[in-house]
Amino acid sequence: MVQAYVLITAAIGKVRQVAEELNGLQGVKSVHVVTGPYDIIVFVEAKELGSLTNTVVRGIHKIKGVVDTNTAIVVEV
Repeated sequence: MVQAYVLITAAIGKVRQVAEELNGLQGVKSVHVVTGPYDIIVFVEAKELGSLTNTVVRGIHKIKGVVDTNTAIVVEV
């Protein structure tokens, strides 16, 4: 299982719309609108790295209003 946090910058006035669309994506486990340098933080799970990549590139990046993302993959220490 691969897990990641995706930090999202949304266009002005599009945060709510983007957050709602994120909830419908496969692998998205939680969506939180936050304050600070990012607008939304999403927790994603997938069976493998390729599936996680598809969720980010073919899912999150395709949502109108998403300006930028930064993906932090969870690692075991």
